[in-house]
Amino acid sequence: MGNLTGKKVLLGVTGGIAAYKACELLRRLQDAGASVRVAMTPSATDFVGPMTFAALSGFPVFIASKTYSPQSAFQHIDYPRWADVLVVAPASANSLARFAHGLADEPVSQCVLASLVPKVLVPAMNFAMYQSAPVQRNLDVLRADGFHIVEPTAGRLACGEEGQGRFPEIAQIISTIQSALEPKANGKTILVTAGRTEEPIDPVRMITNRSSGKTGVAIAQAFRDAGFRVILVQGPMDQVAPDGCEVISVSSALQMHAAVLSRQQECDGIIFCAAVADYRPKVVASEKIKDSRSQLLLELEPNPSILADCAKLRKPSQLLIGFALETENPLKHGIQKLAKTGADFLVVNTPVKAASGFGLDVVEYAILSPSHNLGNAPALALGSKTALAGELVQKVRNALGIQAVGPCQ
Repeated sequence: MGNLTGKKVLLGVTGGIAAYKACELLRRLQDAGASVRVAMTPSATDFVGPMTFAALSGFPVFIASKTYSPQSAFQHIDYPRWADVLVVAPASANSLARFAHGLADEPVSQCVLASLVPKVLVPAMNFAMYQSAPVQRNLDVLRADGFHIVEPTAGRLACGEEGQGRFPEIAQIISTIQSALEPKANGKTILVTAGRTEEPIDPVRMITNRSSGKTGVAIAQAFRDAGFRVILVQGPMDQVAPDGCEVISVSSALQMHAAVLSRQQECDGIIFCAAVADYRPKVVASEKIKDSRSQLLLELEPNPSILADCAKLRKPSQLLIGFALETENPLKHGIQKLAKTGADFLVVNTPVKAASGFGLDVVEYAILSPSHNLGNAPALALGSKTALAGELVQKVRNALGIQAVGPCQ
């Protein structure tokens, strides 16, 4: 668990079945060294009583009350001014709409509007509500306004349905809080490749790799939230690029190679997350190849290695972070690729575990550095793609000398 010693967290709780999980979040924040105060919407008190949060936090809970008390007249100002960070968990669809449109008609939205510190939102709701156009529009507005969003996870929901909407892991929430508290990157630029490449065989067929783009987008978003200028070179993918990133869309490996090398010299670091095809057809048919059900020989030629070519042209202090997807002996092959390419770090991942890998929120991975060998390399572990992105941000920050404030390392 992260270190939040001396930090002050204002926890906003809104109405939803996940409100009870805010009790555990409060305790885990305290375990990490933080002091916590709580504000609740009226509907949140229908799920968990304010006395519970008062007992756990040791502070009075800010709730809507018709009874005037001189001690609480400016609670909507005093609590946000006290805090180092404001966290709303869970954040209901209704509360997201309030925040996005500047309403302040209950304690949590009043604190959000009066807050001058970083703000972290943890949406949790039914998957259909979360995916609805109004909720996604509101989230886009909030991201553009600088809110840090912890995406809900997929799985079985309280209503019995399956989908994305579950309250995320508390470790992920705390990692986002730490990131929100860290100083900005002072104009540092990171280029991220994401998605896949497609190599045409004829006008309708192609060679490609499996990739949803979810990991690359999570990385781009994490660096953007940490204050980096982000250039996202994306091949075809299922995800939407985060707001606030400069997006360069490409299709083939040669196009991605050209795009990355053309921007390399302005970057402090490059993260090669895209699933780039190793080979392309030597000759592309101008017309669709007819189906004769006879054997077809397709001559291939290698695509250039974008990482290897960037390593030859790297400027002093520029960081290069590679990715390697392996299905057997992943650490051995990852260590070999890291040595071959000369990258500073390499993320080795494998999609073989159940409920992980392509298009899912979880991946099995390890982050390798040149000092690692089979005797001291970290073991592969299952984790969210958002958590992986957060680890990369921290490694890049450390390597570039961007120091965190206080004990939040």
